[in-house]
Amino acid sequence: MDLFNTPLLPDANLLPYDGIVNYYGKILNQEQADSYLYILLNNIEWRNDEAVIYGKHIITKRKAAWYGDSNYLYTYSNATKQALPWTEELLELKKLVEKVSGETFNSCLLNLYHNGDEGMAWHSDAEKTLVKNGAIASVSLGAERKFLFKHKVDKQKVEVFLQHGSLLVMKGATQTNWLHRLPTTKKINQPRVNLTFRTIVL
Repeated sequence: MDLFNTPLLPDANLLPYDGIVNYYGKILNQEQADSYLYILLNNIEWRNDEAVIYGKHIITKRKAAWYGDSNYLYTYSNATKQALPWTEELLELKKLVEKVSGETFNSCLLNLYHNGDEGMAWHSDAEKTLVKNGAIASVSLGAERKFLFKHKVDKQKVEVFLQHGSLLVMKGATQTNWLHRLPTTKKINQPRVNLTFRTIVL
């Protein structure tokens, strides 16, 4: 299903079944999105992301950071992060996302993709420390990139173009039944910052 040129409504489900994904489009105007991008690029405590894959320790080109209400521990790809205290800008964005989506969150995982050579392989965010079937809100800043979903059983794919300053929310059984990825591309040479607001089980 190609959603690049299809008009989208916030309450429309992008997935045909087995999950819920709502794309709200731009929730920030150009000036706001540019400002947040600049601040986050320069003020977030970015670190190269790490993973243990088939017993091998991998350090990615992509950078990441983990923030939250408390010093939560979050483990994914067999690596553990401890949450840093919120910055003023992250709290502003969290409040906006909660207002728009009607959801609440207590943490945020940020990823920095320096250019189109950096992406994310097929995966689902179903770690045991996350609220099961809880909402994950994804804010995109910077380079506009294609984002894909693939059903775990029948392999049907859905794709959407994530705009600068936009919001996408995944919830319900999405993580149980669907994978998602950010494909690499040679056409992009600008950075993208992605904020994924989540709820850690307390």
